[in-house]
Amino acid sequence: MGFETAKLEVENGKKIPVLFNPSEYNLSKSVSYTDKKVLGMNNPFLQFISGEAENLKITLMFDTYEPPGRNSKKEGGKDVRLETKKVASLLEIDPARHRPPIVTFHYGSLHFEGVVTDVTQNFTMFLGDGRPVRAKLEVTFRSTGKSRQEPLESPDRTKCRILQEGQQLWQFAWEEYGDPQMWKLIARANQIRNPLEIEPGRALKVPAV
Repeated sequence: MGFETAKLEVENGKKIPVLFNPSEYNLSKSVSYTDKKVLGMNNPFLQFISGEAENLKITLMFDTYEPPGRNSKKEGGKDVRLETKKVASLLEIDPARHRPPIVTFHYGSLHFEGVVTDVTQNFTMFLGDGRPVRAKLEVTFRSTGKSRQEPLESPDRTKCRILQEGQQLWQFAWEEYGDPQMWKLIARANQIRNPLEIEPGRALKVPAV
């Protein structure tokens, strides 16, 4: 297998080659939870809300410096900003789409599709005239989330559950609907006025939603 160079592929077909392959990259993903206060509980109930988009963070190096040599006794090099602006421009709005473009970062087996959300340019080397010839870019991508989503499940028919010693309606609601606050739906279906005064052994209807 030959040497492979990383590249950025824009949805309009434009490709931006990376001058130096990154030495590392970082992939991160998180999920969101919220505290739900439930009647009869001392502490709030932790409820899952949703998954967050995956993020990719990479560091890209750009270097246009030309040391003194046979052709010139002076150091030289073109302005490195001519290269870094190609990446920074991915934050700009595409007039045809009214949004920044979707970009895919290719490197080896990694093919990350998303939008560029942050670009920090650090210029680290300059010629005598102040022209920058070396730069480090910290780039953050956010996934577009186009992967197939699993459908949410809910009861499709009314069920019957037996209330055991120590159980409460919010537990049935959590198990059946994924939301402890929906204990009120079970209470209404069973004509329960006070959920704290239900005798163990009672058969309860758990309605479909």
